[in-house]
Amino acid sequence: MNRNDFQQLADIRAKEAKVLLDNQCFDGAYYLLGYAVECALKSCISKQFKEHDFPELQTVRDSYTHSLDKLLVVAGLKQHLYNQWQTMPKLRTNWLIVTTWSEQARYQHHFTQLTTQDFYNAVTENQTGVLSWLKNFM
Repeated sequence: MNRNDFQQLADIRAKEAKVLLDNQCFDGAYYLLGYAVECALKSCISKQFKEHDFPELQTVRDSYTHSLDKLLVVAGLKQHLYNQWQTMPKLRTNWLIVTTWSEQARYQHHFTQLTTQDFYNAVTENQTGVLSWLKNFM
């Protein structure tokens, strides 16, 4: 997988989630939206690696997680996100919504239309959506 693959997957998973949401398949939509954000963060991480450079082992290990909070740190975007909250408070709200996701969502089947729609908005809103914001760094 490379940076471009992760960029494409982030967009694909968000589009698939919208199809599922529109067809009232809320559990699948929620799950895929989280993966869209994960792929976007991994794209940001892969941007750090230079061709022919040997990456630090700890960075590689830390990248193999589904934790969005941990991936944000590995991507080097945590402080930048916090700084953006000063001028974009809605981004903070959206980040807090998005970080409720975990890969364990694949085993859950209780997501409502309202929860999933709110999650979709938190991911995709123009400017303040987490995926929209991350695209500035992919």
